[in-house]
Amino acid sequence: MKDKNLLHNELHKEFYLTCERYYIFELLTIAAGMMGLYTYNLRGGKFSNAQTGNIVMMSLAFGEGRFSEGLYYFIPFIAYVLGTIVSEILPEKVKEAHFIRWDTLLVGIEIFSLVMVGLMPLSWPDEVVQVIISFLCSMQFNTFRQAEGVPMATTFVTNHVRQIGISIARIIRHHELEHEARVKAWRHAKIIIAFFAGGAIMTFASGHLQEKSIWLAVIPLSICFAVLLRSDLIYESAMLDLKPHGH
Repeated sequence: MKDKNLLHNELHKEFYLTCERYYIFELLTIAAGMMGLYTYNLRGGKFSNAQTGNIVMMSLAFGEGRFSEGLYYFIPFIAYVLGTIVSEILPEKVKEAHFIRWDTLLVGIEIFSLVMVGLMPLSWPDEVVQVIISFLCSMQFNTFRQAEGVPMATTFVTNHVRQIGISIARIIRHHELEHEARVKAWRHAKIIIAFFAGGAIMTFASGHLQEKSIWLAVIPLSICFAVLLRSDLIYESAMLDLKPHGH
């Protein structure tokens, strides 16, 4: 077992799993942008892909004495916390089955859940959909952490904006690192573009497709699922015990 662990550590230095590839993160980010704008546009005006906006709106409501409205923002917040807890516990259980990775199973769960959400009429309570999507986004954010060794977030873009600023500063201060900094800045910029594109597409589609517009997010997720499942069953079937970087 010790030799096996040493081999895994060596593999980690030179090899990245399919679930760590940049294009996988870009596809997940497109889907996350769609999910965030879906709940904001159609399901109660709440952000489900990240919680900073909800906390800001909650503090605003409390500050103005609108306590019942402020507590409403607490719903997606709790769902986000629960999603993190579940995504910390379940991966070990899934690994014991030695069939597919948790990362792959999660994307499958997201696809199934969003198909079900698209079947829920807009007349249904918004809280139901907010909880589901907040839960999914939380698990996605906590599961997909690094793209080829670079820390990445697939459900919000604040850190990517920061990393672009850091890269520009390095270009100015350290000319010998210019190429590396440019590459890194562009990779973070592509994640921002992916999120923006997903949100813009969802905003346009939600006015026409209504509750079924969330099915658009299933498209990039289905591509991810197909690629990840193929890797688990064929190319990386002997590496299911190998954890992605950042875990």
